[in-house]
Amino acid sequence: MQNNTFHSFIIILVIAKSLKIFNNFSHFLVSQTFMVSVRSPISVQQGQTAILPCWRSSSQSAEDLEVRWYLGSDGFDTPVMLYKGKAFDHTSQKASYAGRVSFGLKEGTSGGLKSGDVSLKLENTMIEDTGTYTCFLSSSEEYDSAAVSLTVTGENKYLIKDDKNVNISCESEGWYPKPELHWSDGKEALTPGDVLFDKTSAGLYSLHSWLLLPSMSEVSCSVGLPNEMPKEARMHIKHSPYMFAFPGSSPAGWVAFGILLAAVLALAAGGALYFTKKGKYLIKLRYGSLLRDNQVEFPDGDRVTCLTAVRGSPGFSSGRHYWEISLGRTWMSPKRSWWIGVTDRQEIPKDQSLCPTATNGFWFLSSCPDKENSVQFNSEPQIYFPVQSRLETVGVYLDYDNGELFFYNVEEKSLIGTLATKFSGELFPLFNPGKGDKLPMTSLWKLISNTKDHSLEIYYVDLLLFTLFVIFSSITNINFNQFLGHYVTDEHVVLCN
Repeated sequence: MQNNTFHSFIIILVIAKSLKIFNNFSHFLVSQTFMVSVRSPISVQQGQTAILPCWRSSSQSAEDLEVRWYLGSDGFDTPVMLYKGKAFDHTSQKASYAGRVSFGLKEGTSGGLKSGDVSLKLENTMIEDTGTYTCFLSSSEEYDSAAVSLTVTGENKYLIKDDKNVNISCESEGWYPKPELHWSDGKEALTPGDVLFDKTSAGLYSLHSWLLLPSMSEVSCSVGLPNEMPKEARMHIKHSPYMFAFPGSSPAGWVAFGILLAAVLALAAGGALYFTKKGKYLIKLRYGSLLRDNQVEFPDGDRVTCLTAVRGSPGFSSGRHYWEISLGRTWMSPKRSWWIGVTDRQEIPKDQSLCPTATNGFWFLSSCPDKENSVQFNSEPQIYFPVQSRLETVGVYLDYDNGELFFYNVEEKSLIGTLATKFSGELFPLFNPGKGDKLPMTSLWKLISNTKDHSLEIYYVDLLLFTLFVIFSSITNINFNQFLGHYVTDEHVVLCN
């Protein structure tokens, strides 16, 4: 009799332990009006911010509910994030998630907790964060839960362009199981020079591949798992369409510069100027003045919580446009943090809930703090480019109608890279001076060209006069601004709305 009682006691203990998760909820009712909805799976690149969408189907407020996010089937007691009593409870939080989790928004128009949105925002994602997360909502009478699968991939592949050999490399890491890699020129598959795989101690695969291509080519590299949508990076290898801005970058550039100089000297000697306008081309040259904000003292906060980018003006909805941004000079320390590009956003978000990707209307070149002597596009996935020397001035050339955005190293007179897409709506210059970087970002002169076809020609008096004025002012020491007179307008360049 005693043995039977002992065995029964053990069975009761085992059952009680297996049902530990539900001890506090045994009296709850699962209501049809208290249902939780999620969106799954979610995939992000290592280091990025992940939003795990979860919300009440009824869109009722969740401010008075208990919200528990936990990882795996046994993580209930050590939650990733716990919210109850209208406050966060960190006493039992899983240590590796401390300081990285908060409530996010499943979409930009979400009302947050007030509308039942209890999405998890996970910052600085790591490979170890991969797994199945449970969104558990409960009140004093009801509860419901749903699972979201999160995959954190390693650093995505990037394309590297070597200007001398046109050697294109594609790299990717953080894959499981072993991924597949494919090259293409848009018409047919390309055979790479080699594909090398490596496996880390954590069992994740990385790969490296390369091939040689002639100039004036288009190439894409895609990496993915069987039966899943691959990640793709694309590069256009072509000569600069804006060579006249950088004489000396090629024989054609020198020829163009020589012709222009000869024309200027001839005009100066003859004392007369004849010019021809062709079509409806228009070139405007502006001599910009620096406009600084008033000095204002702001209290230091714990951290920057906003997107530190600003939108420039005017906007563009057609044509070709060029501007330059100064990132400092050789006698200054290098500027470490910056974005330069365009956006179609009517307003820059006031918080960091919106990821600044091409999908969300951002196209830019930026600094790359994790890779020395490299810059990166904000494409999906990110594309990295090596730079031989520090960037002092970046030229931006927007060909709206052809859907191309070119970035130039002005000092080196070379093309850094090209983003190709299809633009719609009005585009605005985008500037971000970065976080924790006190060095200035300055907008220099801006050359705007609107053309009616695809040939970019310069037959205009303003550009010739400008070159002539520069030569004369250097010889005669005439005041530059006085000599320019009314031909060049001295005006403030407004960068921010």
